[in-house]
Amino acid sequence: SSRQALEQARVAIEELDDMKAMVKQLEEENTELRRQARHAEKEQRSLFSRAEDLQEELLTEGQGLREQIQMQAARMASLEVSSGTVGSTGGCV
Repeated sequence: SSRQALEQARVAIEELDDMKAMVKQLEEENTELRRQARHAEKEQRSLFSRAEDLQEELLTEGQGLREQIQMQAARMASLEVSSGTVGSTGGCV
């Protein structure tokens, strides 16, 4: 009976040691996952900031293109008016 109790104690100690090793491994994995999460958050903030910068660049570029289109449209309208005026004047003479 005392032999059986000693065997049960030995088995319990082995199980406890296995659990300690498992806890240590899980803690190490948890530490690594937290490190990866911090890195991912930092990268996400960086990407978000870059996306905001690109969006601002696109808005600025779009505004510049709108202005160029308006200027070209005004030039074309001016050319049409002057060529139409010259053409009609030339036709009347």
